[in-house]
Amino acid sequence: MAVLPRLTQVSNVLNRGRLLERAMETAAIHVDRPAMSVLLSLHMADGPLRVGEIAERMNVVGPHITRQVNELERRGLVVRVTDPHDQRARLIEATPEGAAAAGRYMSTVIGWFTDALADWPQQDRQDFGRLLGRFADDLTAHLAALDEQSASG
Repeated sequence: MAVLPRLTQVSNVLNRGRLLERAMETAAIHVDRPAMSVLLSLHMADGPLRVGEIAERMNVVGPHITRQVNELERRGLVVRVTDPHDQRARLIEATPEGAAAAGRYMSTVIGWFTDALADWPQQDRQDFGRLLGRFADDLTAHLAALDEQSASG
């Protein structure tokens, strides 16, 4: 029970604390929040993604992503490329400008997180990263299993 208020606090800091907007201002990126989320999804991927893959990563529906991709493409931050495995399909890829914008954003946020943990002993930082990763993975798997049970039951 002691963890739940802390998770709520972190969620509030990340969402209501305008982390995304502050980082975009600092990194001089002028897109809306959903468009930035698309750029970040592409930045953290191993390569170009289909619209459906971006939607899945962001936990939203495809048409929402299509609108964001259209706007990002208009601004020169992403391009549509042919899927090498299916010539009929298109993948979304960040342009050099889009990749640079996402990189500036990530550097800004990582810098803030690094500063927040600067006084922590090295072992505490390592333990925190390991345990947070484990928690995120286990919670994701547990909730996915619940979703599967609901869908089949």
